Amino acid sequence: MTAAVFHEDGGVLAIKRRDDGRWVPPGGVVELDESPEEAVVREVLEETGVMIKPEVLTGVYKNMVLGVVSLTFRCHVIGGAPRPSDEAVESVWLTLDEVRDRMPEARGIRVLDALRTDGPFVRIHDGTSLI
Repeated sequence: MTAAVFHEDGGVLAIKRRDDGRWVPPGGVVELDESPEEAVVREVLEETGVMIKPEVLTGVYKNMVLGVVSLTFRCHVIGGAPRPSDEAVESVWLTLDEVRDRMPEARGIRVLDALRTDGPFVRIHDGTSLI
């Protein structure tokens, strides 16, 4: 699951991962007993301290190297404030230009796709770049 979380001022929620130092949208794995929407809410809260509400599925992204498929939901904030966590060295609001500059293409495209109205999109990547 990936959450493309937009603040009312236009900011995009992002984390700097503790394990590899990459800037990415928050997200994670769906547990056996939860829906994709429940998973994205839980993961964002765990990683960032921000409470969200999923709005719509905006894309399906497959890492062709690892065989992992991730769903992305456009979400809006309902409470909380960004903070570091066990998985995130930093959790902040980025501008769209910062998303383009800091995130690997395979992650940033999820945010950019979530802003569009002609999806959902289906894309493949190698973990860093679109294929």
